[in-house]
Amino acid sequence: MVRERETPFDDEQARFSAGVLGMWILLAVLAVLFVAAILGYLAVRIDNGSAFIPANAPSLPLLLLVSTAFLVLSSLTMQMALRAARTGGASQGRMMMATLGLALGFLVVQALAWRALLAEDFGPTGSLYAWTFFVLTALHGAHVVGGLPPMVITTCRASRGAYTPENHRGIAYCAMYWHFLDGAWLVLYATIWLGSIR
Repeated sequence: MVRERETPFDDEQARFSAGVLGMWILLAVLAVLFVAAILGYLAVRIDNGSAFIPANAPSLPLLLLVSTAFLVLSSLTMQMALRAARTGGASQGRMMMATLGLALGFLVVQALAWRALLAEDFGPTGSLYAWTFFVLTALHGAHVVGGLPPMVITTCRASRGAYTPENHRGIAYCAMYWHFLDGAWLVLYATIWLGSIR
């Protein structure tokens, strides 16, 4: 009888460590993408000086502050869900549902901000300033949308209390990605805001 050979991934902790390493690699790649986008924006902004912002360009919508608050709160509820899973708390499902709701709220408010700008005839084809705004916010929004399917799956599992102190990999991976997106948005928004100063 042939004996099955053990692999490092037979161990729960080894699987978790490998998953965390994989997430760090993914986040490093995404960080390069966001840093490249921000550096490109800064190069264009500095190169064009005061001509970068058209005279009739509207101010950034206050809705962007609302969406920022949604994202920061979603990072907080995600961390609370992770803590509940790590300690065997029953609130993991509720906190994941709150995170999912806030994530959807972020996207809705971002869309409303876009609509408000488009209503003021500030579209991506109107100027380089407008184009860079829409590209940067769309880049981040696409990554939020990309994070929704795993978040939905994780929320469904957390609602059934599937995560335990011994196995909470799903929430841990989601939390890593979500905190990264939160930080990336804060840097992007600060860059856009500073770049909008005439």
